Amino acid sequence: MADPRGFLKVRERELAPKRPVALRLMDWREVVDPADPTVVARQASRCMDCGVAFCHQGCPLGNLIPEWNDLVYRGREREAIERLHETNNFPEFTGRACPAPCESACVLGINQPAVTIKQVENSIIDQAYANGWVAPQPPSRLTGKTVAVVGSGPAGLAAAQQLTRAGHTVAVYERDEQPGGLLRFGIPDFKLEKALVARRIEQLKQEGTRFRCGIEIGRDMSWSELRRRFDAVIVATGATVPRDLPIPGRELDGVLFAMDYLTASNRVQSGALDATPFDAAGKHVVVIGGGDTGADCIGTAHRQGAKSVTNLAIGRKPAEVRGETQPWPIHPTLFEVSSSHEEGGERRYLASTVEFVSDGAGAVRGLRVAETGFTEAGRVPIPGTERLLEADLVLIAMGFTGPEEVRDPALALDREPRGGFARTADFATEVPGVFVAGDAGRGQSLIVWAIAEGRAAAAAADRHLMGDTVLPSPVSARDRAFA
Repeated sequence: MADPRGFLKVRERELAPKRPVALRLMDWREVVDPADPTVVARQASRCMDCGVAFCHQGCPLGNLIPEWNDLVYRGREREAIERLHETNNFPEFTGRACPAPCESACVLGINQPAVTIKQVENSIIDQAYANGWVAPQPPSRLTGKTVAVVGSGPAGLAAAQQLTRAGHTVAVYERDEQPGGLLRFGIPDFKLEKALVARRIEQLKQEGTRFRCGIEIGRDMSWSELRRRFDAVIVATGATVPRDLPIPGRELDGVLFAMDYLTASNRVQSGALDATPFDAAGKHVVVIGGGDTGADCIGTAHRQGAKSVTNLAIGRKPAEVRGETQPWPIHPTLFEVSSSHEEGGERRYLASTVEFVSDGAGAVRGLRVAETGFTEAGRVPIPGTERLLEADLVLIAMGFTGPEEVRDPALALDREPRGGFARTADFATEVPGVFVAGDAGRGQSLIVWAIAEGRAAAAAADRHLMGDTVLPSPVSARDRAFA
């Protein structure tokens, strides 16, 4: 272990400072400054190297957290990145965009603040890139087998990298103009700068993975043709169908899905668009939905110069400490203040939107919001509690219902009750040689689960092609988190 008495000597969590709000609202750079390596090593020393390391189970990738904590504490960062890459293809993504269920499962967290696992992970990969320790790993031989990966989000990229390194010829099909999926087009730069995505894509290219962008399977190429061309297919299209709010006034201009708003903003930042059609400058913005996507909208609206930003959540305000129904090591639902919330705006809970109000010319001018009540039928607006909330731009960030339909007789994929495509425990569908990975099968989930599923689906595809596999399979399609 690191320091046997580290958790006794260092009892507080130390996190890298965030840039001042007034400064960070002037640009789109990442909010958090790089962590001081001395602080990171000191925090790593708090890891107890538990006999039963629950952080391993909290992380679906099975990251060897106590091992690389020890290596960081001892100043052996090059060995730390090797150990980290054994289980995680893209630690710079999880280190920035994952809510860290590993920290919720940290044994030290029972009676002290948990080890800053996420920050240590981020520091390891950032130092590795700074020192030139991250290099392409092309295969030493080719198998002659071909695999198509449809979708270039974290699940698709992880599957592609694993299969390319195993010696298969892999082509990734992406309907957008650049690969990366929601890593590139959904998450704002202040949370994940796109240079980090681009350098990983370049690594995959140098290893031999081929990218085919601007091609939508089912429109530009049929699924049946894709199956004819390739020995195996991995569907990693994500859960991109947003949950709608079908109430009066939904058709008004200025009421749109959060992801439409975020992708347009990200394209402006990348230079693909000159200006966003959904600019929040000078507007009263209302974000419906209290999750990460909603927080991303809040931070984006602040940077665009919104006049006001209000966040509505239909449920109660979460507790600030674990309740009896969410004991350790469950990843609890707690009240959180993200960097976007720090930047201003108002958060309202028990708010049920019942109507979008028109300005008389076809655009939204406000929302009629009622207090949420709880009945046997679920959450409903309480009559007589309605009030009008001013709004020029309304962003619906209520989550996603599942993947888009596959309309091709050659690939009739059934649905599971959670909304994803049906598959067996080893990610196979009823169609021979076709596998499903990530949110397309699991439903809306975390980036760390997407990477884990991509790795596991790659192992299943490799076994299908070769009869056996040495690729790791960290999860099954039936696994669920502690939460």
